[in-house]
Amino acid sequence: MSTTPQPSFHLLPGNPDSPVLLHVPHGSRTIPEEVRDGILLDDGALERELDHITDSHTAELATRAAESCSARPWRYINALSRLVVDPERFPDDREEMRAVGMGAVYTHTTRRDRLRAPGIDQRPLLDRYFHPYAQAMTEAVDARIAATGRAVIVDVHSYPTAPLPYELHGSDPRPPVCLGTDPFHTPPELRALAEDAFAGFGGTGVDSPFAGTYVPLKHYGTDRRVTALMIEIRRDTYMTEPGGPAGPGLDALAEALAELVQSCRP
Repeated sequence: MSTTPQPSFHLLPGNPDSPVLLHVPHGSRTIPEEVRDGILLDDGALERELDHITDSHTAELATRAAESCSARPWRYINALSRLVVDPERFPDDREEMRAVGMGAVYTHTTRRDRLRAPGIDQRPLLDRYFHPYAQAMTEAVDARIAATGRAVIVDVHSYPTAPLPYELHGSDPRPPVCLGTDPFHTPPELRALAEDAFAGFGGTGVDSPFAGTYVPLKHYGTDRRVTALMIEIRRDTYMTEPGGPAGPGLDALAEALAELVQSCRP
């Protein structure tokens, strides 16, 4: 946890002619003190929850991939834990995860225990963290379109080997690499490039156990210049679960991600 003000996100520049944005929304464990005060868990329980909910080492994965590309992609990194706000959720009733208390502001944990008090006013968290994050990401996508004529968002995530109680589709197959797609923003060729890049990890699946991908609401469902794909990596392929160190699989995954990024260029 943090006792000093923290930036909410980092936009790390890439090559000016790269259309690719590597988006890492769930890799941080940092919680500002003023947000920690509203979380009901004691310190031990909170650390255990962070072990399960954090996509550990995904920022490092994106960094290694970016640094090995001849045309470095841009990176947009969430500097705060998704327990502050989850920037990838819809902030309204379109979000199916609200059914288990995990909308844009989580009210429950991965085990469906109370995270925040009933009736909490979510607006201050949305105003302070969610909306500025979304606006900055929108501007980053607009900048890629202005510079290259398009934007390719590659969402970098991980997920546990065994399903957690909060998962709505926990009984679905859990392949080593899950590709989350959107019918409007994920063209077949982008999906095929990812399937080729990640073919060496024991198999890829599509939209199982997690579906969809992140696109700013300004562009969502209307702007075909924005393409997007979510990469969900099963954690046993690269780390000790639930929140332990990375292993040698991280290097191989970074190479695969770099291959995907390189193939997205003209």
